[in-house]
Amino acid sequence: MDTPPLDWLMKRNCSLTPRQALLVYALLCTATLGIALVFTLRGAWMVLAFAIVETTAVGAALLHYSRHALDHERIRLAEGCLLVEHADGARRTAVRLDPGHARVSLPGRGMRSLVLIEARGVRVEIGRYLTPAARLELVRALRAALRGASLLYPAGKPLL
Repeated sequence: MDTPPLDWLMKRNCSLTPRQALLVYALLCTATLGIALVFTLRGAWMVLAFAIVETTAVGAALLHYSRHALDHERIRLAEGCLLVEHADGARRTAVRLDPGHARVSLPGRGMRSLVLIEARGVRVEIGRYLTPAARLELVRALRAALRGASLLYPAGKPLL
């Protein structure tokens, strides 16, 4: 049985890349510390202390943001293997599943309900970065892609 290739990438919705966040932080530090330096030279040294505290706090927040800005999940179906990858900060996991025994389900329809893929006792939840409607679309696409390889989704049955 020849399975159609599937490559589905789900990314976190972020408005800045880590490089852009670093540039914004550098500009903010330059402006804040420049103004604080002017006040310090005029005798108001406490302004510099508060500016340092402020830029440190903003830097910590942007560091946390940047660590997770590139988080993603990816599903690949090719050459008899269903590969599910998950990147969360510095952690990367990859799970290989047998597409011939893979079962795809969406246990609930709420915001927190994730797509569940099971094969030979291995369970993987995906869809953290998708809306409920997009999760339903993902289930349909996975079932359609698994039709050629799975024993659970024969060609004549409806998908949902």
